[in-house]
Amino acid sequence: MINLAIYILLGVNILVCILLTLLVLMQKPRSEGLGAAFGGSFTDSIFGAQTSDVLTKGTIWLGVIFMSLTLLLGLLYSHRQVGSNKLQEELKKPVSTVSTNSLPPPVPSSTTSTNTPATTPAAPVPANP
Repeated sequence: MINLAIYILLGVNILVCILLTLLVLMQKPRSEGLGAAFGGSFTDSIFGAQTSDVLTKGTIWLGVIFMSLTLLLGLLYSHRQVGSNKLQEELKKPVSTVSTNSLPPPVPSSTTSTNTPATTPAAPVPANP
């Protein structure tokens, strides 16, 4: 149920983003920046003489809708239970210890210990006549 609401609100939020972007680009700035790209008086001929008031109010309303939808989506995502159960199960598992069979054998040391007797070649034993 929550997943369906998330997908629907996400689609509406994307639509609001696109409309908000278009409204901001259609506004006529004081220096005639991007507003001139739409033909200068394009918005005046569509919306009438009070174009700036209509576009400003529309921008404010779409901005409020965008922020509200974004906060609502954040709340819905935090209450979604899809992956949190798996993560909690993994965190509750005991930590496995490393067995001694999986460790590599110890590397023999090249130095001899002082406690071991030195092995010297034995002298030849004479035979009994």
